[in-house]
Amino acid sequence: MRKRFQKGSVKKVNGKWIGQWWENGSRRNLVLSRVSEMTKAAAQSRVAEIVRPINNRQRESNPKMRLEHFIRDVWLVVYRRQWKRSTAMTVEHRVLYHIGGDLGDRPIGKVEREELQSFLDRKAAKGLSFSTVDHLRWDLHQIFSLAVEEGHIRKNPARLLVTPKNAPTPSKSVMTMEEVQQCFSIPDVRDRLIVNLTTLGGMRPGEIFGLQWKPITDDAADVRQRVYRGDVDTPKTKNSQRRVALADGVKADIAEWRSISPSTEPDAWVFPSETMTTPLSRDNIWRRSIQPYLNSVGLGWVDFQVMRRTHSTLMNQLKVDPKLVADQLGHTLDVNQNVYTIPDISHRRAAVNQLEIAVQSA
Repeated sequence: MRKRFQKGSVKKVNGKWIGQWWENGSRRNLVLSRVSEMTKAAAQSRVAEIVRPINNRQRESNPKMRLEHFIRDVWLVVYRRQWKRSTAMTVEHRVLYHIGGDLGDRPIGKVEREELQSFLDRKAAKGLSFSTVDHLRWDLHQIFSLAVEEGHIRKNPARLLVTPKNAPTPSKSVMTMEEVQQCFSIPDVRDRLIVNLTTLGGMRPGEIFGLQWKPITDDAADVRQRVYRGDVDTPKTKNSQRRVALADGVKADIAEWRSISPSTEPDAWVFPSETMTTPLSRDNIWRRSIQPYLNSVGLGWVDFQVMRRTHSTLMNQLKVDPKLVADQLGHTLDVNQNVYTIPDISHRRAAVNQLEIAVQSA
């Protein structure tokens, strides 16, 4: 016998709010009200009242529960408490679209390891990236681990899954010094500053558009918040909360932008939208202004991630201490070295030549 917390759910069908929850191993549905007569929040509160006494009772395991229902009613309820909003949006879409879409109708107690491995193999064969397929492997492991803890199944069928080797790994492009110089020739000072903060400062776009004037000093920008799809949030990780060193050229661009900025009050956005009350939209400024310029100079393949990867790679080529680079980017040293830094072949040739000379002279 296990206890399982559930939140229940609400959906709109034919102009009515339908409440859904689990009780005694079965899915329950109840018409709550017409949409015109009850808000969604009120409907959710009504379902919460219904499931409260159920959550307080002992419940039997249910291996016949459909996988999609377990994901929505149990797994998501448990893990939403841990995730940031950005993580929740990414993970929920991935899991519900791929796992829920392909395997959602399967009883959780009937799913076997080979079926899950075939699922991952199909995703790789369809061209899903290695990273996405690998995330799906971990999602399955986490989902079925919780199902074991909840007593619905005895063992985790996803424990020994492997990510297919044929899952494509996208190339990790970086800019050369000359291409970076082309980026810096953007005539608009605002756009140039955004590009400089990414490429020279190593900042994430959400951190840039989350900047206010108050945390910017002569030498650094203090990153304590970010913007994600319009929401102001804390930075991505603990390491992301940092002071970003500013190069002299970036400081000059900041001074120029400050001199013509619509507001430089301490709490004003450095890059405000037209309303001045919200920060500029990353996607809008990229689509309307920065990307057209990059297209015009043959750098249409460059994006914010390429700029940050270029920062790490060029710093490596300049033999800058990797710990300094990781701190600037807001990464651990491992992520900086293994994910963002792409060693140039000429530097590797110099290294092996150095080894050859050392061996010959020994």
